[in-house]
Amino acid sequence: MATVQDILARKGQEVQYIQPQATVLEAALKMNERKIGCLVVTDHARVAGIFTERDILRRVVAARCDPATTRVSDVMTEEVACCRPETDLDEARGVMKNRRIRHLPVVDESRRLCGLISIGDLNAYLSDDQEVTIHFLHEYLYGSSVA
Repeated sequence: MATVQDILARKGQEVQYIQPQATVLEAALKMNERKIGCLVVTDHARVAGIFTERDILRRVVAARCDPATTRVSDVMTEEVACCRPETDLDEARGVMKNRRIRHLPVVDESRRLCGLISIGDLNAYLSDDQEVTIHFLHEYLYGSSVA
């Protein structure tokens, strides 16, 4: 059975993060620069929260907060669903579906950040896996395409 570690092995373990005392403006600029939808908020390499595009819309723009003075810690999502590298991909997908989230930080036993997966990563992995299966079935049914 495929695990989160299988995705991290393909995409790498680099995660974009930000400190809780950073401003929303700093976070938004970093997200735009990297073309990403979230930043993991870390405190001494441990997950303290997550800051997403949804947080910007709901807790900053709609609340009419000044992004230049508002701290990430004041508007981040504090209750963060996380998974472990050995988490089954079906379980990770279920957590994302049930909680209606698109990003899942990957942590070790000490809750130290060691990766991040997105719903896009899960879909890409599943798609790649299905393509390989289709290829093998095609070869089984019709013979090898290599002459």
